[in-house]
Amino acid sequence: QVQLVESGGGLVQAGDSLRLSCAASGRTFSSYAMGWFRQAPGKERDFVAAITRLGLTTYYADSVKGRFTISRDNAKNTVSLQMNNLKPEDTAVYYCAAQTTGGVGLKSYDYNYWGQGTQVTVSS
Repeated sequence: QVQLVESGGGLVQAGDSLRLSCAASGRTFSSYAMGWFRQAPGKERDFVAAITRLGLTTYYADSVKGRFTISRDNAKNTVSLQMNNLKPEDTAVYYCAAQTTGGVGLKSYDYNYWGQGTQVTVSS
């Protein structure tokens, strides 16, 4: 079992930065990949970023590439998402997720543990 708790969401203006964090507990954190997803009202949950278990490789959705950075600290059991130059279209509930089944996926169905989500709202 893995428990995930996100923090760091909030209301910001376009162009601002925000850093989301996700604290994990349960299984050995360095044994599984982590991802961030987001879901806007009335839309599907979309992939944002992912990182391999040791943090050696990262993946990003085209819409956030160059603006968002995913990182992890295996000593602190945390994964973070640094979001720069935020846009109104980034407004969504952001979820961190753990993939304990091996590999690193870019689809929500690849992940088997989810946090409760944190709201990010970007005003224009």
